Amino acid sequence: MATESPDPTAQPAVGRRTVLVAGAGAAVAGAVGAAGLPGWLAAPATAEPVPPTSLPAEPNQPAATGAPMASSTAAYRQPVVFLPHGGGPWPFVEMGFAPKAELDSLANYLKAVAKVPKQTPKALLVISAHWEERVPTVMTAAAPPMFYDYYGFPPESYKITWPAPGAPQLAKRVQELLGAAGIVSAVDAQRGFDHGTFVPLKLTFPDAEIPTIQLSLQVGLDPAKHLAMGKALAPLRDEGVLIVGSGMTYHNLRAFGPQAAPVAAAFDSWLQAAATAAPADREAQLTQWSGAPSARQAHPREEHLLPLMVIAGAAGQDVGQMAWSGTIRGLQLSAYHYGAA
Repeated sequence: MATESPDPTAQPAVGRRTVLVAGAGAAVAGAVGAAGLPGWLAAPATAEPVPPTSLPAEPNQPAATGAPMASSTAAYRQPVVFLPHGGGPWPFVEMGFAPKAELDSLANYLKAVAKVPKQTPKALLVISAHWEERVPTVMTAAAPPMFYDYYGFPPESYKITWPAPGAPQLAKRVQELLGAAGIVSAVDAQRGFDHGTFVPLKLTFPDAEIPTIQLSLQVGLDPAKHLAMGKALAPLRDEGVLIVGSGMTYHNLRAFGPQAAPVAAAFDSWLQAAATAAPADREAQLTQWSGAPSARQAHPREEHLLPLMVIAGAAGQDVGQMAWSGTIRGLQLSAYHYGAA
């Protein structure tokens, strides 16, 4: 049976990867510096791990202070988005796992996400449910490869491309901000785009022209730590970066069908209230998510929910809105935006 992972309750193989196709964004990555973008997009960066509290100071790039770089004067604050990415390569390969009307609804929402920012993002930072490391880890490749982190699908599933350029200097900026908040981080020069990134964003930004990097979740999946990660990264919103959390509001592969509809509905109802609550209440409720109705039935393991915690942290004082609500195989799912009004 085609699947994303052999066991949805198993611990991940930390750092494991199977990169099958080299990235094709190098030409674009080399050109972005001429477009008047922030300093973190203007030059290549080393992919070597650097302690985030000891980054060297460079022009337009202060060392681990959390202050914005001098060239980042964007007046517009980017929103933050949590979106459901569906299952496997679903929009691009005929899988027959859900009614067409359900899949079309999700696909249309993902396409519409491109219009959520009022200004085109200068870069994308994606927190995908499909990457966990012992400390938050950011990709640094200038031309990230494709990482087909699913198996058992038709051959065309492994020919999908989304050749967005990377943003090594943005990766460095991410480390600065995390370090300024006391969060130890690392880098990964080989990591490619997993399907939590390339599947939804191939619908949202099909031209793959916007520099994009991923940031991992942290093993242990502590909601408070991921909320703190989001808070640390919030300044990127004022630097032209669209922060995207990619997961699912229901993710129990052993009960993924109409029989679990009451479980999904109960949890989603709670989540809608929590995710759109006043910021202080939102944080308190999301931190205690496992006590919600049907929480552990909806998420036996919470990696698909944790990207929402990062997004909620980055939202700051912005109140959330439910941007999409729909079903896959009768299971209630939802998406949330902050600062999009």
